[in-house]
Amino acid sequence: MAKRRIGSFKGRHFTSEVILWTLRWYLAFPISYRDLASKLSDRSVEVDHTTLFRLVQAYAPSPERRIRKHLRPCNGSWRVDETYIKVKGVWTHLYRAVDSLGQTIHFLLSAR
Repeated sequence: MAKRRIGSFKGRHFTSEVILWTLRWYLAFPISYRDLASKLSDRSVEVDHTTLFRLVQAYAPSPERRIRKHLRPCNGSWRVDETYIKVKGVWTHLYRAVDSLGQTIHFLLSAR
């Protein structure tokens, strides 16, 4: 199979925005294709889960190779820590994914 460039979505039924949503959600979260189809239907995009499977199989290897080297390695044991902090006078939630050695793997700052 020929290598596909991530920007070349010619001949696909869906826009590049929809394909990139699919790739981002599938690579970032442990989500099934059926749940991904449901998430897209919330955004008024009707798509079958088998179509999503084909899109991910065709386009996921390229961004995953490029992103993987920038992710922090994890030793297989991790937990999520939540803290309520004040940022510029506004109370917000800080979520951190921490491995067993105490190293921050990922974080999220959220108003909710």
